[in-house]
Amino acid sequence: MEAENITLNHIALVVEDLREALVFWSEKMGLPAAGAAQTISDEGVDIAFLQLGDARLELIQPRDQASGVARYLAKRGAGLHHICLEVQDLDAKLGELAAQGIELINEAPREREGRRYAFVHPASTGGVLLELYERR
Repeated sequence: MEAENITLNHIALVVEDLREALVFWSEKMGLPAAGAAQTISDEGVDIAFLQLGDARLELIQPRDQASGVARYLAKRGAGLHHICLEVQDLDAKLGELAAQGIELINEAPREREGRRYAFVHPASTGGVLLELYERR
C-alpha cells in the first residue's frame, strides 16, 4: 500500500474529565463538535470528537478503572494517547505489517459503527500507539 493512500483520521488525547476537556478544546479553542459524546461500554470509555481541519481530535475519558485507558492515564497521565491513520485495506495493511515482524495489538480488526480498526504496539512504532482505521 502506498503512502498516498494513508491519511490522518484523528489524534486521540486521554483526559481525566471529558467535560473540562471539551470546555478547553471546543469553547476556548473553537473546535466544533463532530457528533455527540458517546460511551463505548466494551472499552470502558467516554469519547468525544472535535473537527480539526480534515482530521479530528478525539478526547477519551476512562469510565472503568480496570480499562486499558484508565491504566494508561494512571501510568502516564493525561495527554497524547494515540494517532489514527486511515487506510484503504486494513486486512492487507495488517498482513503486510505482521509479515515485517511488526507487533500488533489486534491481529484481526475490531468493528464498530461502520468502521474497522486495529492497534499497532508502540514497541514497533518508536513509542507511539498507532490505530489503523478503515471506513466501510
